[in-house]
Amino acid sequence: MTSFIACKTEQKKAYQSPEKAPNVLLIIADDLGAHDLSTTNSNYYETPHIDQIAAKGIQFDQGYASCQVCSPSRASIMTGKSPARHGITDWIGAKEGEAWRKTKRFNQLLPAYYQHQLDTNYITMPEAFKAHGYTTFFAGKWHVGGEGSLPEDHGFDINKGGFHAGSPHGGYFSPYKNPRLEDGPKGENLSSRLAQETVDFMRENKEKPFFACLSFYAVHGPIQTTEEKWRKYRDKALTQGIDSVGYKMGRFLPIRQHQDNPVYAGLVESMDDAVGKVLSGLEELGLSENTIVVFTGDNGGVAAGDAFSTSNYPLRGGKGYQFEGGLRTPYIIKVPWLKQSNIHSNVPVTHTDFYPTLLELTGLPLHPDQHQDGVSLAPLFVGETIDDRSIVWHYPHYGNQGGEPSSVIRAGKWKLIHYYEDNRNELYNLNEDVHEKQDLSNEYPNIVKKLSDDLFTYLNDLGAKYPERDNTWSEEKEERYLEKVRTKKMKSLEKKRMEMLAEDFQPNTDWWGSQRIVD
Repeated sequence: MTSFIACKTEQKKAYQSPEKAPNVLLIIADDLGAHDLSTTNSNYYETPHIDQIAAKGIQFDQGYASCQVCSPSRASIMTGKSPARHGITDWIGAKEGEAWRKTKRFNQLLPAYYQHQLDTNYITMPEAFKAHGYTTFFAGKWHVGGEGSLPEDHGFDINKGGFHAGSPHGGYFSPYKNPRLEDGPKGENLSSRLAQETVDFMRENKEKPFFACLSFYAVHGPIQTTEEKWRKYRDKALTQGIDSVGYKMGRFLPIRQHQDNPVYAGLVESMDDAVGKVLSGLEELGLSENTIVVFTGDNGGVAAGDAFSTSNYPLRGGKGYQFEGGLRTPYIIKVPWLKQSNIHSNVPVTHTDFYPTLLELTGLPLHPDQHQDGVSLAPLFVGETIDDRSIVWHYPHYGNQGGEPSSVIRAGKWKLIHYYEDNRNELYNLNEDVHEKQDLSNEYPNIVKKLSDDLFTYLNDLGAKYPERDNTWSEEKEERYLEKVRTKKMKSLEKKRMEMLAEDFQPNTDWWGSQRIVD
């Protein structure tokens, strides 16, 4: 069986800073698709500041979230453990077990139970840095626990805006309705405010090493933007051409087919503007040459469910899905002293790798008993290799976006998806079929068996939880529900899509409060 845990190799110094202890700035976007950036081949969204990070670092073109939804991925970033290991396998707040029936989805299975907060017994990544003299800072979305399991309970000295919620309760313009963030002037932009808090922290701590995590609520729904940005992207969509059909039906929900949502595009640009503010702050403070900058997302872009915001084409599906559109995310690391430029890597990497990678890049000791499912990517920065390994995803839930209870294993070019409703397997060759259109499971039964054995050996060794059959399930009731989705929901989404692209679109009198000040 391919090892899931890489052995620690002899430490290399070529990728470490020749001067003082480097700072770390970890930027996490929420629900941002793998192709939602200019640098990841979107020709609709504009992200010049994030593109700058990629232009001076390494862009991992096969970067993976640890889960297709947010809370599990965020817990994995902090711990270096897979969701099957730390137990947070769904977004915190999702219904589990028999409570799932309250959603009126009439599914065959009852989703597995999951942990509702991050265990404080773990030594998290910020705690590892703090133990070596780093000042630690968090701003933005947390969503891996409430009281007793907040950022300050997991190694962050300062917390601006992180609490139990996964979405911005007050929207993207002040007042924020956030118990961990004071309101700004009415109409202040949330992403900009979080960026400013980060810059202020760096200014106050520029004389000592810091670990800062800027975790945007953007681009999670409710999607909001200014009239100016909406008009820019509305005009751009019209120039590029509007397809008369915006959605195609998936198994449970319609899935958006095009990047032509001007409100979402404006939200993406506002987030990128905020990244620019932080990068400018690093320059002005003289910190840019000694600060590692990481940019990633927590899961695939929302193509179905929630705000139906984006398309992940050529990847299949989106947030919540077992397909590449749900699992792949932007994954960029800039190590300034290496003076790299527009480097692309095709090595499959995942969120659990950040913990050991950042420790090794900064010259700190690894914690292999903690980041058990991650490997250090540091050798890749100097042209070396890392051992082949398998990557596992475990999502025994339905979720809100149309994905199915499943577990996934990727080994080399092969990806196996196991579905819990009927215990079938699908097999894809990602080197030849990134669209996941051709199931090869019947052609390669030996590979299916090998990967399935590896997958369940791993999951069972960890005591992973699985969904159970709902003995009240009615095929007739589920079909009636799906027929409403195929007709009424589809029609509503197509109508809303065209309304957002209409010349007279106006969501309300003050564009969600953004008109009140100039941000």
